[in-house]
Amino acid sequence: MDGRRQDNTLDWVRRAVPGEGIERIEAWFGGKAYGMHRHDTYAIGRTLAGVQSFNYRRGLRNSIAGQTMVLHPDEAHDGQAGTGEGFRYRMLYVDPALIQAVLGGRALPFIEGGLTTDPRVSRATEALLRRTEGPLPPLEPLERHDALTELALALAQASGARLADDTGDYASAVRAHDFLHAHCDRIMTLDELERVTGRDRFALSRDFRKFYGTSPYRYLTLRRLDLARRLMLAGAPLADVAAQAGFADQSHMTRQFTRAYGMPPARWRAIAAQR
Repeated sequence: MDGRRQDNTLDWVRRAVPGEGIERIEAWFGGKAYGMHRHDTYAIGRTLAGVQSFNYRRGLRNSIAGQTMVLHPDEAHDGQAGTGEGFRYRMLYVDPALIQAVLGGRALPFIEGGLTTDPRVSRATEALLRRTEGPLPPLEPLERHDALTELALALAQASGARLADDTGDYASAVRAHDFLHAHCDRIMTLDELERVTGRDRFALSRDFRKFYGTSPYRYLTLRRLDLARRLMLAGAPLADVAAQAGFADQSHMTRQFTRAYGMPPARWRAIAAQR
């Protein structure tokens, strides 16, 4: 061991009331926070205290005050304290569809290395994470819209994103996105998606990844996990949560949950229920 504190009994996470396509948290961890995992949203945040270390794209990164973390959708990463003092941070999870609503079909911005000191990205992130002491306050509708617009444009500028030669079929990807979101509580087939979008399954998969950063099936799975988290916070037993969220059984849900969030459901609920 390297001397980092291993007793995580004081770890905590505060969550704002989720909005459509956006989730905000503030958290403190004394040692290991998350195992390797990936999700279908951007994870964008700021380290408030300590050193926040994470493995990302075959390299170890260390986030400190003054930097902004920008983790691309569907990229594996973990999280832990970089020193024995633990770390505190705020994080914003943004549905790529909100970024696409501003960029209108451009490839999703990618920030090399997952860290940036770009001042425009910093300002846009702070606008969405700003808070006073106590519970994370809700965002007013116009505040949210303006901040997300600025964030999308800042990310595009910082990444140098441009239209690719193969622009894909953005309209079909939008139809697939909306259909999956509306029907995430049931099993659907590839034939069904082809009929809804008018696009063959292989082209649709390429388009969906281009514009939303993940595959159609992973998008569907993550929407089910969103439902599972809501049910867990409401106090439902894990076996009931799995059944209501559309998983085969509790073990199936646990595997998918751990892959998405880097910890099993029981630990996530214990930490989320604190403070």
